[in-house]
Amino acid sequence: MMNKRMISKLVAGSCLGALSFGAMATEGGGLGIYPDGLENFMSGALPPPGLHVLMYAGNAHYDSVRDNKGNKVPIPGFSVNVNVLAPRLIWVTDQKILNGDFVVHTVIPLLDVTAKAAGHKETSRGLGDITVGAGLGYHPSADLHYVIGLDTFTPTGKYSKTDPSSLGKNYWTIQPVWAISYIPPVGVNADLKMMYDFNFRNDETKTRSGQAFHADYALGWGFGNGWVAGVGGYAFLQTTDDSGPNSAQGKARAYSIGPSIRYANQQGWLFTAKWEKDFEVRNRPEGSQLYLKASIPF
Repeated sequence: MMNKRMISKLVAGSCLGALSFGAMATEGGGLGIYPDGLENFMSGALPPPGLHVLMYAGNAHYDSVRDNKGNKVPIPGFSVNVNVLAPRLIWVTDQKILNGDFVVHTVIPLLDVTAKAAGHKETSRGLGDITVGAGLGYHPSADLHYVIGLDTFTPTGKYSKTDPSSLGKNYWTIQPVWAISYIPPVGVNADLKMMYDFNFRNDETKTRSGQAFHADYALGWGFGNGWVAGVGGYAFLQTTDDSGPNSAQGKARAYSIGPSIRYANQQGWLFTAKWEKDFEVRNRPEGSQLYLKASIPF
């Protein structure tokens, strides 16, 4: 019979901070700070100057862990369930830098995490790892928009290396971001958000997660009435190995795809929804995610 500490060691790397908004490096073979696939249509379209509020909500459920060859790791009764509600405050200033609109933002995730394995259950609720960032937005045409930026993920979420339901990752991450949106009212709509993660060391585990490239995407058809329907998901590729005693056995990778919809109007209201299923997963948990996003104009 496995004791609690043995269970924690097996699953903590797969669960810790599973949806604290940031990067997806893989200490212990687990998820990282950024919830891949979170973004959807309009990810690269900066709103006009002013204060804006985006609200993210969703659920991520993982029911298996895949090893370096894609085989299931035998963890009896393994599951991780994460509910998230995260306001994102965006201030688009009137200042121009390099001909781009200067923007600052922060994301404040509220998490409800339940981790189970071998008859044990751990639950945590509260604040996750807060994101702060700045960027420049460009609008080459009425249909084409893009943003370049730099995000920082701060270790504000409660953390314990023996608690697989911990709300934070206990390390900082710096993430350059480039997002682009092609959004004609009628016809093909396409969005891509690309990110690269530079992770700092977790001082509790003496481990540094590897660097990673990942991207959220959406591809759909605009019907001319504010509605777009199509598919979306993500791609994740770890580019450097972990270092330290809690390192994964190999580099992580994963992909996902699923249906995606968007509604937007001229008054600034925006709603997106996406369900996605993971596939071709290596060295991290596998599952599915449902993400919603809404924009509230002021």
